[in-house]
Amino acid sequence: MVFSILSFVSGIILVQQFSVLPEIHWLMLLWVVSGLALFFRLWRLMFFTIGLLWACYFASFRMGDRLADHLEGEHLHIQGQVVGLPQYDDRRVRFDFLVTQSDYQLRGKLRLSWYSTEQIIKAGQHWQLTVKLKKPHGRLNPGGFDYERWLFTQNIVATGYVRNNPPAALLATATPWQSFSALRQTIADQISLMLAGRSSVGLVKALTLGDKHEINEKQWDVFRKTGSIHLLAISGLHIGLIAGLSYFLMLKIALMFSVLSPQKVSAISAVLVALFYSALAGFSLPTQRALIMLIVAMMAITLQRNISIRNTLALAMFAVLIIDPLAVLSAGFWLSFLAVSLIAYSTAGRLAKPGYWLAVTKIHCVTAIGLSPLLLFYFQQVSVIAPLANFIAVPVISLLVVPLCFLAVVLLFISGSLAQPVFLLIDQILQLLWTVLAVMADFPLAAITTASKPFYVVPLAVIGLFILIAPRGIPARWLGCVMLLPLFFVKQDKLDDGDARLTLLDVGQGLSAVIETTNHGLIFDTGARYSEHNNMGRSVVIPYLKHRGIEGIDVLLISHGDNDHIGGAESILEQAKVDSIITSVPALLEKYQPIACQRGQRWVWDGIVFEILSPFQNSFNDENNNSCVLKVSAKHKSFLLTGDIEKQAEYWLLENQADKLASDVLLAPHHGSKTSSSQAFLQQVNPAMILIPAGYRNRFSFPHQPVLDRYKKLNMAWMNTADKGAITVELKNKQITVETMREDNGHYWNLK
Repeated sequence: MVFSILSFVSGIILVQQFSVLPEIHWLMLLWVVSGLALFFRLWRLMFFTIGLLWACYFASFRMGDRLADHLEGEHLHIQGQVVGLPQYDDRRVRFDFLVTQSDYQLRGKLRLSWYSTEQIIKAGQHWQLTVKLKKPHGRLNPGGFDYERWLFTQNIVATGYVRNNPPAALLATATPWQSFSALRQTIADQISLMLAGRSSVGLVKALTLGDKHEINEKQWDVFRKTGSIHLLAISGLHIGLIAGLSYFLMLKIALMFSVLSPQKVSAISAVLVALFYSALAGFSLPTQRALIMLIVAMMAITLQRNISIRNTLALAMFAVLIIDPLAVLSAGFWLSFLAVSLIAYSTAGRLAKPGYWLAVTKIHCVTAIGLSPLLLFYFQQVSVIAPLANFIAVPVISLLVVPLCFLAVVLLFISGSLAQPVFLLIDQILQLLWTVLAVMADFPLAAITTASKPFYVVPLAVIGLFILIAPRGIPARWLGCVMLLPLFFVKQDKLDDGDARLTLLDVGQGLSAVIETTNHGLIFDTGARYSEHNNMGRSVVIPYLKHRGIEGIDVLLISHGDNDHIGGAESILEQAKVDSIITSVPALLEKYQPIACQRGQRWVWDGIVFEILSPFQNSFNDENNNSCVLKVSAKHKSFLLTGDIEKQAEYWLLENQADKLASDVLLAPHHGSKTSSSQAFLQQVNPAMILIPAGYRNRFSFPHQPVLDRYKKLNMAWMNTADKGAITVELKNKQITVETMREDNGHYWNLK
């Protein structure tokens, strides 16, 4: 059974590697193969083909629910309900909206933003809205978060924003007894009220409701470095703990009152409590997996079946993927199943039973080391001190905080005055734990960061780890170390002297590019800052540097002071080692002692010449034209990065730097606006390719059509990050090679 289910899983995984879904004739062929496998009793082949077919059909139906092309950008009148907890920041409130009535074919959820509104949005409210929507589209970058994949797995069919004209209308508000969304909102509001002004409010909401949006960047960083970030999610550990406490408590009561079938009663109570806790967490994917595993285990108890942990895990995995085959796209899916497998494998079937503390220490060490291949693959980072940190944090969170959170929620239904002291006690415990973890996070080499790994190293490393933790007496366990070597010694793609790589990152409406030579790196602009928790430096640039294994940056060059160019600078300076800063707006980065950007600055790295062509002592009256213009020249080819210069600066460059403008690759001035890219300037640069940094369906309509017409008239090829995702251009000898994230590395769910 186990190998048949693994074959089913393999079929589902294979589909997720496709750039496009198979056409109907391929699906018909799979049905034939599946029928033949059934006839000849080739069970594993049959399960494999069924996995392929199920994943294909599920994905096709999910893709078919996406917003139709003709509805993009239109003003649509809809009615529906707010589901999930809304997220507030300085500029907007963002929430998920389930459409219940519409003149358009809209199935699934919408992710909406409501800017500059005084309305208080709550989960469970029913609204009549006018919205402007677009297809699920996200920034696509090497090493970055695939937002489109996340939207796809969450069945969000479109994103957009609420129009204030005509005015929205609140139709009804559900009570906590009518809707779990409203119940979660009520609990969240009470937690905010009782812990107002305390830094632990986000942690309490995460452990109680699975809502992690109020955890600040510093807290994420500490929990990440200490390898205890898994404790912030309502997952198998927490649900299993609450269900276990309920089971044994009910078992004691049932035995006390001589209830018939006390184990069955206890199993049912455990499932009901776990179901309630999962509902509080919004039935997130980790809670679904844990709930299904618990149901399988409790069914075995109820039916008096002796089922092994291996079969329980296999059945749980099968059930999860029957319900949602897209669960394999989640890192949490693999981390949770691998963690349980490692614990079971390292403790079951041993003749000698270790003492309690030795057993606990062993479990923490095994899980910390065993999960490291997946953590390095998904996040390029693994905590060295995770065993020690979890030895402290797991008992505190699991045995104290989580039960107290559950108790506090129950007390809320009785009296808020009873619940508040419990919440304050939770806050004190978390503050103490935070102090300890923050000190540990500052240890030297608390976490290891590496470049991205190819997929094949993960199964090799996992098999190697299972060999290493096998029981004593099994020969040649040291061979497991050999299978771990690719995890640490994969050859990196390194440039030769005289070669250069330009990666224009997809930061939406903004600009950020990374230039690499053999031993050096430069960041040109950093994208925008949208809120305290959301900026492109943190979410795009830093993940790219980790993906490439770049530990430090020689120069951070900020072309000018517009938010869409400088917004991510603070996060980069806090999280990456930067040797020097060059900018045309030194006053905005004064505390970092930047160097003023001026014409004539020049340096050479690994045979590549970097030269600032403009500005000349702030010769223009506006920031756009005072943008730093950077020329990067190899022996035979060159890049020209222009920031947001417009025609005035272009004419100045034609008059003063005309002999240095010729370049093979041009970053389009000012995102391709009609106030830039004059014909004379383009003819002087004469690029083979123009790269446009612009956001998908951005509000400025960049790039403007007259500019694109000009490119076409001059026979200049162009690419837009809105269409291509991140664009990587390499200069090698006399050759220029181009790779785009969306076309060369995209999957079937990515908008083409």
